[in-house]
Amino acid sequence: MLQIVIQGRGGQGAQTAGNLLATAFFAEGREVQSFASYGGARRGTPVSSFIRVDDRPIRLRCDIEQADAILCFDASLLEGRLLEIARPDTLIVVNSSRTPEQYAEQMPGYRVIPVDGISISRRHGLGRIVNSALLGAFARAIEAPKLGVLTRALGERAPKLRDENIAACEEGYRWMEVQLQRVAA
Repeated sequence: MLQIVIQGRGGQGAQTAGNLLATAFFAEGREVQSFASYGGARRGTPVSSFIRVDDRPIRLRCDIEQADAILCFDASLLEGRLLEIARPDTLIVVNSSRTPEQYAEQMPGYRVIPVDGISISRRHGLGRIVNSALLGAFARAIEAPKLGVLTRALGERAPKLRDENIAACEEGYRWMEVQLQRVAA
């Protein structure tokens, strides 16, 4: 079973990203469980989206206590409770312009891959809305769901700027591909 936590701040699109990711996994024929925690339920407060994915029915009905992967929309949230659910092998993808080396120095013992989602989003006319770019990068990092399935789900559910969101998702995916090749080299 794959257990994913998406952490962001109200208004950043973390909940939407969680719903899109769950939809894409379901479209691939996987079993999916998705739920959220809204904290103060206002703009700027921490919000979390939790996703479990498996090939068999998911009967577990509790919070995710040990994440396999974390997608963090705001680097200032990489602390406390969020890091408590990360094991040494947990993949953490974070929206940040910092380098992997800076994270390795700041957070030894964690697997952190930063993605400059804001730059990607701005190149596609989305401003500070980073969820599509981050979803593409995250999907490549965890090797699921397939990019075509993810962009199809995004295209069906993007309320505005459909083509721009798909392009940002694809660029995020390609950007992560390059990062993973660097790590492997």
